[in-house]
Amino acid sequence: MTELFVDQAFLSGGWHKNVSLVVGKDGTFSSVRPNTQPSAGAERVSVALPPQISLHSHAFQRGMAGMAERRQTPSDTFWTWRNLMYRLAGRITPEQMEVIAAFLYMEMLRAGYTQVAEFHYLHHDKKGNVYENPAEMALRIASAAKISGIGVTVLPTLYMYSGFGGRPLLDEQKRFATTPEQIVDILQAVQTQTKQNILISTGLGLHSLRAVDMADVKQLTQSGAVEMPVHIHIAEQIGEVEQCLAATGQRPVNYLFDHVEVNARWCLVHATHLAPSEVTQLAQSQAVAGLCPITEANLGDGFFPLVSYVAQKGRFGIGSDSNVLISPAEELRLLEYGLRLSEQSRCVALPQNELGSTGRWLYQQALAGGAQSCGLAQWGLVEGARADLCVLDLEHLPLPDLEGDALLDAALFSVSALPVKHMMCAGTWRVRDGRHLLQDSLTQQFRKVIRTIFSEN
Repeated sequence: MTELFVDQAFLSGGWHKNVSLVVGKDGTFSSVRPNTQPSAGAERVSVALPPQISLHSHAFQRGMAGMAERRQTPSDTFWTWRNLMYRLAGRITPEQMEVIAAFLYMEMLRAGYTQVAEFHYLHHDKKGNVYENPAEMALRIASAAKISGIGVTVLPTLYMYSGFGGRPLLDEQKRFATTPEQIVDILQAVQTQTKQNILISTGLGLHSLRAVDMADVKQLTQSGAVEMPVHIHIAEQIGEVEQCLAATGQRPVNYLFDHVEVNARWCLVHATHLAPSEVTQLAQSQAVAGLCPITEANLGDGFFPLVSYVAQKGRFGIGSDSNVLISPAEELRLLEYGLRLSEQSRCVALPQNELGSTGRWLYQQALAGGAQSCGLAQWGLVEGARADLCVLDLEHLPLPDLEGDALLDAALFSVSALPVKHMMCAGTWRVRDGRHLLQDSLTQQFRKVIRTIFSEN
């Protein structure tokens, strides 16, 4: 067992001082007690937080970070960015996928995440053929999580069509092609081969309304085979909304809610372009809005209607999505600053008439939404939860002697990135003094793989 003594820790009920944490042999917190004295064998740290959760990630896209910042056409959009993404997706082998994902997950741990929901649709080989083991690529994701030491919710993602009306997949999408039966098989294979691993869990991914059949979605989500989180891209682009209206006569969220039961196990990723009725539907469903502010800004998607959504007690979490920049602090800061710019006001994310710390409220809401969307019954510095811990380095904050909410606000708004010192996941230190234990080797492997991929004709 490991015992820690924390001068100030952010527990489920708020900030507490002199907190003793005991990690059991099973990798969970066996004891969390505030207002204590340090025992002789306890490691002492200054500030501890529950780590953040990236509820939406495409790991392979870290392999193109920064490469899509050149204008390719007079009107450059998400749809032109997608061309480079397809080029990369078409070249990656299973071995390379594992290396890229392990590198990304190492970076996430250094940045302040210990859990990621991997929205995974690179199922088949470069020609679109099924691997000898159909779950090959999904298992590589799980393996990468084990190598780096991060928790992962693997979301094998159903991808059947290129557009509304059952349009056939494009050549560059053939690797993504799956049937509902194949998704169930992949899920069962991952569950069987990672059984009892505290780091690995599973859920169901649905790529988008344009890529699936609603009858299949209804059958999958209501069957006993998939009693787990369900994630879907939705209403990310205005073009997608227009296509949905033309094909169905309804906006995307309205259409989804009219065809399946959307409840607390759902995560609607992006949901950027919503009508007022859709904001209300999503908020009242208790589903999570999966917001990815860095990627949404990078792709020019638009901005989620957070003020009206929060006013109706809507739930949300943050995702790193395209992984162009790995920073939970920047996700939250951009969410708030986008509102300040558009509303010409300050501290806008907080519910109307609620006073207090913007940083604390954003951080706490993202924790709750992230945990729910990953199917984690417990999260944070509480007994029984997986022993995940983020220790901050106070030397990297500009002001001294900060405590509680003021400290968290400073960590989110006064430095460029969350000042992570140590990171623990499942009771094991993965990051010490800002460095991951496998940082050098994983970085070298990643760079070698990327050079190989982009040297191909």
